[in-house]
Amino acid sequence: MSIQSQLGERRPRPRIETLADLVFGLSLSIGAIGLIASSPTSQGEINSHIYAFGFTFLVLITAWIIYTTYMSVLPGELKAVTFLNVALLLLVALIPYLLNSVELASPLLSPAEASAIGAYASTLFTLDLSGILLILAAFAHVISLEEKKIVAPKLAQLFRNGRNRMTILSFVTLISVAPPFWEWTLFGVPVRLYIWYLPLISYWVGRVVRPRSRTYRAP
Repeated sequence: MSIQSQLGERRPRPRIETLADLVFGLSLSIGAIGLIASSPTSQGEINSHIYAFGFTFLVLITAWIIYTTYMSVLPGELKAVTFLNVALLLLVALIPYLLNSVELASPLLSPAEASAIGAYASTLFTLDLSGILLILAAFAHVISLEEKKIVAPKLAQLFRNGRNRMTILSFVTLISVAPPFWEWTLFGVPVRLYIWYLPLISYWVGRVVRPRSRTYRAP
């Protein structure tokens, strides 16, 4: 049984959700614009830019899917929810800028300077991604509170599982902010960047293996 059937007709969309769709869309557009910000000088650079945009797309679309799932049942009148929405949109809006700063280095910088900028930008993105995961976990927590009776008990357990999963992923991601995770490399790529993929892998693999745990459908 889906969330929709548990609660009847979907409630009207608050303006903050319409704004959220706009921010997510603009972030994707800005990420695409970043691809044409500088002319590529080699085939490898073209591939690198496409790869970077693909990652930006996956982060944003995954966050948007989870966000819209939660917002479809979460009461918008709660002050805490409004505050978390604003914080989430700020973090989402920063994603393309931070990732472009990691990927695109100014030709005027020396290799050492470019590496330092990349390390700093990747640290900020790690904090940004961790914050997004924590806010989504907070949304799931509010929905899972049985005393609020936002969803049926069986669905509340699924949201609690989602809350716990995203909280753990947030802290695992946050650990990679330590400098050694930028210095250590695997196949020439800082280990920190591999850790960024863990939330994406968790969501999409889980959606295939256990779809009810990601689409929040009661058994």
